[in-house]
Amino acid sequence: MSSTVRQQKVARMIQKELSGIFQRDKKGIVGNSFISIAEVRMSPDLSVAKIYLGLTLSQDKPGVLAKLNARKSEIRKELGDIIRRQVRIIPELIFILDELEESAQRVEEIIRNLQIPPETKVS
Repeated sequence: MSSTVRQQKVARMIQKELSGIFQRDKKGIVGNSFISIAEVRMSPDLSVAKIYLGLTLSQDKPGVLAKLNARKSEIRKELGDIIRRQVRIIPELIFILDELEESAQRVEEIIRNLQIPPETKVS
């Protein structure tokens, strides 16, 4: 699925601003959780933003996701206060856990644990 230049620009802007919101987090939305935004994908009409979150392995991922979803309207309002002059509508936010890093770590662990016999030379 290819996205337009406008979708990419809005996605980058939302990623940057949400990262700032999560870093400042004056309202305690995410508590002491460290959240990184791996990617933002915009719908073609720019009304929906899917935000892929990267969390550390030690975090309670379902708990953090539940906190974000419970306070989604606050996050959207704060985002709207920042980007209202650049976009016509403030997109609906959909938070999704990004499992890519975990998958990569599992594959790396499997490869490390492979028992490969040494190569025998045939003369």
